[in-house]
Amino acid sequence: MVTTPGLESVWIPASNLNSKRLLIALHGLGDSVEGYRWLPEALRLEGLHVLLVNAPDEYYGGFSWYDLYGDADAGVRRSRGLLMGLLDSLVTQGFPSDQTTLFGFSQGCLMTIDVGLRYANRLAGLVGVSGYVHDLNGLVREFSPVASQQRLLMTHGLQDPLIPFAKVRRQMEGLREAGIAVEWHEFDKVHTIAGENEMAVIREFVARGF
Repeated sequence: MVTTPGLESVWIPASNLNSKRLLIALHGLGDSVEGYRWLPEALRLEGLHVLLVNAPDEYYGGFSWYDLYGDADAGVRRSRGLLMGLLDSLVTQGFPSDQTTLFGFSQGCLMTIDVGLRYANRLAGLVGVSGYVHDLNGLVREFSPVASQQRLLMTHGLQDPLIPFAKVRRQMEGLREAGIAVEWHEFDKVHTIAGENEMAVIREFVARGF
């Protein structure tokens, strides 16, 4: 069990309790940790602990990382601080950054990129699903010294009605031009995870980071 100061969470331990491999999962708008209890079984990665984290703001029965329809920047900054603190806290609890993967869907994807490319230490990997970048130019200006060493997997749906595919692809090209090694996968899907086809890509990427 771990503690997560400032954030509600659910800890799902690996069968090997001595493992230091960890995946932190960040949900999308209006969802919660309950929407991702299936993730450890779907990943099928032995020795991987999973920490499901709730966003800080209540939102129609779920939670939100930032105000999608208001001042998004303020919420992103506040959530960034909480997640940076979480990563630092996990290090002190025995989970090295280079054994920790950040995973996020939609709003959680945005936070994964926002935090991961600013974080001072190299992580095992960053997995972003069906999300986008908040303030690309600001992010590039604030890259950490190890940003170019971070591994980033981005997946997106060709039919996504909420976050336009073309916009996200342009943002990923911008990150590449700024020196980030983006692994990009397109799926014929809407705003969701495309079953085993997409999980296989995510599983292989996460496993490669350890």
